[in-house]
Amino acid sequence: MAFADGGSRGNPGPAAYGAVLEQDASEVTLSDYLGITTNNVAEYTGLVKVLEKAAELGIKDLEVRMDSELVVKQMLGQYRVRNPGLIPLYEKAKMLSSRFPNFRIIHVRREYNKKADQLANQAMDTATRRAQT
Repeated sequence: MAFADGGSRGNPGPAAYGAVLEQDASEVTLSDYLGITTNNVAEYTGLVKVLEKAAELGIKDLEVRMDSELVVKQMLGQYRVRNPGLIPLYEKAKMLSSRFPNFRIIHVRREYNKKADQLANQAMDTATRRAQT
């Protein structure tokens, strides 16, 4: 199972993603500052990064949980991707997700995605502190 999140402070604004990949009894965490971009770009980046890591680890069955209803519904084909800036990230996420024989993506409320959210916020906080020194 994986959790992915992204956020920006301002839209666009300083942004980052966070992701958690749980495998057996271990956990892999991912996060990075993305610079100035939109919340939705950060959300999609979190999804792409966790998909890349899961593929690298040879995971076959993957369920990704996200609190971004937009990203989940776009990935499920319930919403069209209209924003030109999101299309390349969407296409990459679709291509990566197709590598998993059993892939699911589900929407969860924010309180069920706390660790990924914390990782994204920590990356933004670290970048902000560096910029202030």
